[in-house]
Amino acid sequence: MADVTVSQFAEVLKVPIDKLLTQLDQAGIKVSGPDAVISDDAKLLLLSHLRRSHGQADDAAVGVAAPRKITLQRKQQSEIKLAGGSGRARTVNVEVRVKRTYVKRDVLGEKAKTQGEDTEAKRLEAEEAVRIERERQEQERREAERLETENRRRLEEEAAARRAADEARRAVEQREREQSEADKQDRSRGTPAAGEARPAAARAGDARAAKGGAAETDRDKRTRYGRAELHVSTDASSRLKKKKKVRERKAPLGMEQRHGFELPTAPVVREVAIGETITPQELAQKMAVKATEVIKVMMNMGVMATINQPIDQDTAVLVIEEMGHTAKIRKENQIETDIQGATGEAIEALPRPPVVTVMGHVDHGKTSLLDYIRKAKVAAGEAGGITQHIGAYHVQTLKGGVTFLDTPGHAAFTAMRARGARATDVVVLVVAADDGVMPQTIEAIQHARAAGVPIVVAVNKIDKSTADPDRVRTELSKQEVIPEEWGGQNIFVNVSAYTGQGIDQLLDTILLQAEVLELAAPPGGLASGLIVEASVEKGRGAVATVLVKKGTLQLGDPIIAGQEFGRVRAMFDETGKAVSEAKPSMPVLVLGLSGVPNAGDEILAVESERKAREVALYRQGKFRDVKLAKQVAAVGDVFSQMAEEKAGVISVVIKVDVQGSAEALRDALTKLSTEEVQVKVVASGVGGITASDVQLAAASKAMVLGFNVRADGGARDAVKETGVDVRYFSIIYEAIDDIKQRMSGLLAPEVKEQIVGTAQVRDVFRSSKFGVVAGCLVIEGVVKRNNPIRVLRDNVVIFEGALESLRRFKDDVGEVRAGTECGIGVKNYQDVRVGDQIECYSRVEVARAIA
Repeated sequence: MADVTVSQFAEVLKVPIDKLLTQLDQAGIKVSGPDAVISDDAKLLLLSHLRRSHGQADDAAVGVAAPRKITLQRKQQSEIKLAGGSGRARTVNVEVRVKRTYVKRDVLGEKAKTQGEDTEAKRLEAEEAVRIERERQEQERREAERLETENRRRLEEEAAARRAADEARRAVEQREREQSEADKQDRSRGTPAAGEARPAAARAGDARAAKGGAAETDRDKRTRYGRAELHVSTDASSRLKKKKKVRERKAPLGMEQRHGFELPTAPVVREVAIGETITPQELAQKMAVKATEVIKVMMNMGVMATINQPIDQDTAVLVIEEMGHTAKIRKENQIETDIQGATGEAIEALPRPPVVTVMGHVDHGKTSLLDYIRKAKVAAGEAGGITQHIGAYHVQTLKGGVTFLDTPGHAAFTAMRARGARATDVVVLVVAADDGVMPQTIEAIQHARAAGVPIVVAVNKIDKSTADPDRVRTELSKQEVIPEEWGGQNIFVNVSAYTGQGIDQLLDTILLQAEVLELAAPPGGLASGLIVEASVEKGRGAVATVLVKKGTLQLGDPIIAGQEFGRVRAMFDETGKAVSEAKPSMPVLVLGLSGVPNAGDEILAVESERKAREVALYRQGKFRDVKLAKQVAAVGDVFSQMAEEKAGVISVVIKVDVQGSAEALRDALTKLSTEEVQVKVVASGVGGITASDVQLAAASKAMVLGFNVRADGGARDAVKETGVDVRYFSIIYEAIDDIKQRMSGLLAPEVKEQIVGTAQVRDVFRSSKFGVVAGCLVIEGVVKRNNPIRVLRDNVVIFEGALESLRRFKDDVGEVRAGTECGIGVKNYQDVRVGDQIECYSRVEVARAIA
């Protein structure tokens, strides 16, 4: 850098000139003024002074380290002239800022040194870890070799001891055999002295043999590697010795051969445990015979099955007995017994509300009676005003709670009524006072008696002018339901669901009956109950109406119902309110099952979901095996299929909203089948109609019957493509009537004969052209040319045929009415006599209908 003045140097350093002059004076640099020139040496001298005064010297004095880096900032301003659009120039100030940081070389060196030391330390640590791992592996290898050597030595010693014992035993047996042979020879020669001297020689031989055997054992132990039984010496003489030794061991051919297995002298009779199904392979293994033998026995019995095809229990018992073994019926449902036993804990039983089932004939007011009790309108919401589902409701009265089950009264819902009777404590039989006892009333009485529950009769509609309660009592007494006032055991209450008359008395009677029954159930422990109804709801999945019988059902409990399992995700009461638990006799709507269970299945709460899954899968497998085992192709099945092909068949795919309706509709349609027309239910399920249902119907040439459900978008598109007939119904008897009409259309029409007219033969003429011509008088109806005729003699039919000619005088006519004479020529019949009657009739086809 060239020499500069003090003022220029101050401007570069950005310090005042006075301060710079003072610093130069303190550094011992004499300058005359701001215009004096300062050299590079003076600048270095000033820098050293400033370092001593503000840097190392002071820092060392106070114990603070010198700065390791310095940051310098510089600013440089300039102007740029820009030409404007109008020809005038514009000036723009530009400021350039520069920032530089300088680091001391010793600091960089220290950093590099520190990084090098860290790298070296890591390298040493890695090498040390590798060395330690190698030492550990070497130690493990040595320990393994030591253990292997010890095991090998131990095995060699045991083998040597066994070999020595075997050789000694063989030597003793050889000597005994030689001694016995020598004794026999001596006896034959009569020289007992030799026999007496033999034991001493034998004892001497024993001693030599024992000593030789011990010496041989010592020589075997003194092999190079200490493995006498595995080592083969390279010496030829030793190999020859071993070969000689082996030959000497095999020499005694007369030695008795002994082994641990002997042929049984009598047949072995085994006890074979079998379950509900078993395969021939498993059956053969349990009887210790070949599977082909089992198949052969089954073929002789007329049963055709493969080696892995399940057979039923009865067939398996016959096969076992045929092969001479004993069959033992095994209890295969032990897993279910265990899970049910887990629920039967010893918990104190407490009183519970009664479960009351309302039964009776259709339209006798069951639901209306229950509506008055519940203060709700449910019957109006049912299609056609008839109940088609089992409704479960819990009513709280002043004297306690009561759970009601409302069952359908239609004839198709027999299974629902039977199920309701099984789940109940008291049956309320509703009979209309103006209608009396009807078929479903009698059926409800039978269900209640089969379930063994008391009957309380509610004589409904007594507010009507045509009501006759005494008639109801008289008709029910014929069914052995006798009122108490007549000396019987059944309580009769006159009620009106319209005015509310007698409702309080009915509730009091129900609660009184419950007190007599002393109903109780344990409120604690795992819950168990009954599936009253089940369905599939969009967005909620499988939904089941559960009536809890004992225990408490809580949220999150693992449950199993029939072949389905799951966990309680949510519970709702009959009003739709979410609840967290359900105590005995409380109906709830449960969400969380893997599928739709069958109505009437028992529901159990178990300890874990794994246990529930295990039992459900076991039940599914057992159901499948039993179904396969019963599918045996018989000759009768072939004939039944041929008869089915000849008869008319209506195939139906049923989709309903709830499981109970599917059961009722399937049974009702199946009962419609006759010898001429049959209803075949291809499939039935719960939920909306899907595309797969339509495809199934198209493949089986069936119609789809939707009961309170509709087809989704995919199913509607499939219907357009396949042309499958889809019908929707909301009332069950309308669906049954529709199927009846279809069946009636397939019935062959009935042919009926109708007499059109009768003619009396008055005279007989013979014509060369027509043969015998009968002169007749029409006495009844009309005789027509084209209708068939019968010839009657003494009111007995002697000929059936047709007219060949019909004339009135000389004219051919089409018909002749009563009171008119005519000539009749009978085709292919010449034995017409005076006094015969010619009857003219017509055949009429009458359409038939299913009753």
